[in-house]
Amino acid sequence: MIAAVLQGPKNIEIKQCEKPIPKPHEVLIRLQSIGICGSDVHLYLGDRLLPEPNIIGHEGIGIVEEIGGQVCHIKVGQRVAIEPNVPCGNCRFCTNGKAKICPQKQVVGVNSAGCFSEYFVFDAEYCWPIPDSVSDDDAVCIEPLAVVVHALKCTSAKPGASIAIFGLGAIGLLLTQLAISKGYRVFAKDLVKEKEDFAIRLGAKLLPSEGLADFLFQNEIEAVYDCVGATKATNLILETAPRGSEVILVGLSTEATQFVPIRIAREGISILPSIIYDHPEDFRETIRLIESNTILPSNIISGRYPLEKFQEAIELAASGKATKLIIDINQ
Repeated sequence: MIAAVLQGPKNIEIKQCEKPIPKPHEVLIRLQSIGICGSDVHLYLGDRLLPEPNIIGHEGIGIVEEIGGQVCHIKVGQRVAIEPNVPCGNCRFCTNGKAKICPQKQVVGVNSAGCFSEYFVFDAEYCWPIPDSVSDDDAVCIEPLAVVVHALKCTSAKPGASIAIFGLGAIGLLLTQLAISKGYRVFAKDLVKEKEDFAIRLGAKLLPSEGLADFLFQNEIEAVYDCVGATKATNLILETAPRGSEVILVGLSTEATQFVPIRIAREGISILPSIIYDHPEDFRETIRLIESNTILPSNIISGRYPLEKFQEAIELAASGKATKLIIDINQ
């Protein structure tokens, strides 16, 4: 099979790899489409180094071609979406409802083979049948939307409250769309005008470039979402977050951030993490939201590429100019 293998920073090789064989609890998937995630970009750029060359990518959908002997709930021919984080199930985090931070979890495209390939095998428990009413374009956005579904649960702010979203890549735009659908007032900011225009079309209002701290306070912002993943933006958010607000970290900067502890404590500002999602409820809710037309995540897709042009696609993703790029596997 053909696969995109990350050999090292900015070094992608499209090469022949051995077609995987499913174990008794796994399914073999003939992949159709895979989304390029910000974490894929960080791996490509070398912000996070892999211990050895690997097929990257984790936002995959495809058709089940073969099932292992222990698989009962999935059938050959079904279309499925991959939930790409599998915790160990045995550690103290897994047994206390914190499986998403399991230190031994299998992360597709990081410590196990990823999805930018023609075929993929995976644990059947983490493969989600896609309803017939859900299009392929919406289905390939299930995984990033699940990240957003979980992120919105992290705030104590209720629908009707005002929230701010910094960073309007795929996650920021999906969060904007979901929050507005649930009744939040959304104020958004990005360095790319086209992305801000997109957020406006979704129903958001823009944050100002000047007087940000006063604006956030005067508009009674209760939650501030960092969807940028860059230290400079995180520093700005922590400097300007209003009294009593929650700062939710969704973008994952790899560099140290600065803040003044006395201001955070005195003004009652909470800094909260949001990482991936809870299994199985967040994926289940995500699929229900799409199936009910509450949210149509495919509207963030800005381009499609064949697997053979993966390097061109991920370079564009790294530029920050695209919202969501999809790799299509033609077989």
